Amino acid sequence: MTKQVTPAEIKSLREKTGAGVMECKSALVEADGNEEKAIDVLRKRGLATATKKAGRVAAEGLVNSYIHAGGKVGVLVEVNCESDFVARSEPFRTFVHDIAMHVTAAEPRFVTKDDVPSAVLEKEREIALEQARSDPKNANKPQQVLDKIVEGRLVKFYQETCLLEQPFVKDQNITVGDLVRQMIQSTGENVKIRRFTRYKMGEGLEKRVSDLASEVQDLLGE
Repeated sequence: MTKQVTPAEIKSLREKTGAGVMECKSALVEADGNEEKAIDVLRKRGLATATKKAGRVAAEGLVNSYIHAGGKVGVLVEVNCESDFVARSEPFRTFVHDIAMHVTAAEPRFVTKDDVPSAVLEKEREIALEQARSDPKNANKPQQVLDKIVEGRLVKFYQETCLLEQPFVKDQNITVGDLVRQMIQSTGENVKIRRFTRYKMGEGLEKRVSDLASEVQDLLGE
């Protein structure tokens, strides 16, 4: 029988590791309530120190560019760390390059879930709810069931549009957020993807469709 984890145990583990509430609860359940084993679980997951380090100022780092498809797509990304020593290291440079490459391939719109504007989120929620209601399989289902369906679709929305929630292009078994936590663990510093800009040639422009016959008529004054 799985041991019931108490709020006091979660609080104690969180204070010792800096990991999040849900991560602490999951680790305690896996460790059958043994705090020391739970700490080991969090360390193996790279979570035991990442959250505490996340509160530290990261004012160093790199701006990296990645150009793809013969100059048709380009990305600029800023990734911060705490020291110039880490910023100049080869592993960090490779990490930043991989992030720029991922942004090029995966086309995220935001860095984190918190960056999604409330208006965008509400619009997605409205669309998801309307889709759920129009699905014949959901006929006569209560509102709370529809709400759960909507929340599930919002999770998918985050995974598609938020950089830290996306599966990493070079390893689909982890997210970009997981990759950041691994870098925090290996460098011992706070590492943060601050911002990115993605350019695609011609994006947002309406390409002019040539109508030769009309042009000829205009020239002839017809």
